[in-house]
Amino acid sequence: MPHDDAVWTKPTAAVRHVRVKETVRILVVGGGYVGMYTALRLQKRLKHEIRSGEAEIVVVEPRPYMTYQPFLPEAAAGAVSPRHVVVPLRRVLPGCRLLVGEVRRIDHARRTATVSTPATEETGGEDLSLPYDLLVLAPGSVPRTLPVPGLAEHGIGFKTVEEAIGLRNHVLEQLDIASSTRDPAVREAALTFVFVGGGYAGVEALAELEDMARYACRYHPAITPDDMHWILVEATDRVLPEVGGEMGRYVLSELRGRNVDVRLETRLVSCEDRLVVLSDGSRLPARTLVWTAGVKAHPVLESTDLPRDARGRLRCTAALRVQGTDDAWAAGDAAAVPDLTAAGPAAPGRHGPGPGTGPAGECAPNAQHARRQARTLADNIVAHLRGTPQKEYRHRYAGSVASLGVHKGVAHVYGRKVKGRPAWLIHRGYHLSRMPTFNRKVRVLAEWTLAGLFKREIVPLGSLEHPRAEFEAQVRRGEGPGGGAGT
Repeated sequence: MPHDDAVWTKPTAAVRHVRVKETVRILVVGGGYVGMYTALRLQKRLKHEIRSGEAEIVVVEPRPYMTYQPFLPEAAAGAVSPRHVVVPLRRVLPGCRLLVGEVRRIDHARRTATVSTPATEETGGEDLSLPYDLLVLAPGSVPRTLPVPGLAEHGIGFKTVEEAIGLRNHVLEQLDIASSTRDPAVREAALTFVFVGGGYAGVEALAELEDMARYACRYHPAITPDDMHWILVEATDRVLPEVGGEMGRYVLSELRGRNVDVRLETRLVSCEDRLVVLSDGSRLPARTLVWTAGVKAHPVLESTDLPRDARGRLRCTAALRVQGTDDAWAAGDAAAVPDLTAAGPAAPGRHGPGPGTGPAGECAPNAQHARRQARTLADNIVAHLRGTPQKEYRHRYAGSVASLGVHKGVAHVYGRKVKGRPAWLIHRGYHLSRMPTFNRKVRVLAEWTLAGLFKREIVPLGSLEHPRAEFEAQVRRGEGPGGGAGT
């Protein structure tokens, strides 16, 4: 242990708080669903110990906020402000110490994490060595990419709020390009939008952005909705497996009814030089390629001495403890947690209320599990510290919901199947209720209300991604002969 004289004693019936000789540090790696909710509950349940200096909670996260990913499609479509789909960690975790940085390695045998911070990257100094007593691993996941030629140069991800806003600006800029060119090849490529991946992220992002672009066409007289070509590429034989076969077929018919070209059992072969080549032989000039073909465990797990499964996730018990350890826990996308309520394997969900079971009877990597697991995980840490029995994680399947654009959606909740506007309302109601903090709930609800009263905002602000570009160009122009700093 890094703190050799740190001792947690089992409380008597009369004393329910922890007695220590030195501060016990709980390190939470990741500030997403699991990380934030675990730290939130720990700071509540260990309030006395934190105030007295007996316990310290350290959260390490590359960004000082948690992103509520189910609202990314609406943020991309402009229905919700990007500021309101993120939750500032410093505000919601006042009882914790937030360290903005990225964990590079974890030596659990020595109870030490190596952390790279913005300061160490800026100065080129050595990474920090952060000792800990108890470990919570919740780094989440990263996009699962394949070695597709041209993907790194031309592909756009859809996992962060920055990517969502960048995609919105990009789509609107393509409409500007198409309406201002006389070159038919440029116009065709600008109006072709390819999305790879038919899960939650791909279907919802395409549906919301297609809705937005269709609306924006009224301000581009040279473009009609029929001029745009929206393509969804999915390697399996169905879309949205999370909502079940019947509802998945409804989603397919709904998308095709909006002239979305859905290619099932098809893979992306190449996208070099903005030419999308598919496994069915199609060759499509396209200036927009969005990659949403699944996720994988965070690569930091490869730099630990903890046990992992074949998919790179941490092997965990039903109590969310990493197998073979007494003081390391994990949950969410990074953990392979057995599903004790599973009746059989089902396709895993990506976010939102999805199926309860993933492959081989494991909990699916979705937000429904992440939030519930965080509560159990935090309670088990407290139980470990106080010497009381820990609980196994069990859940009750709530259902699946998905938005297909304004006033359109599907829902399969508690055995009931709902389509259209009612499903869209259920989708919004569910995610609003799960949005962290009352502040964010009110802001999102206010934006939805205003969106119903006023017209959409369709102004692209792509220059925000490179705010110094114009200034740098002006500086370069003034560096010729005779240029100077004076007047």
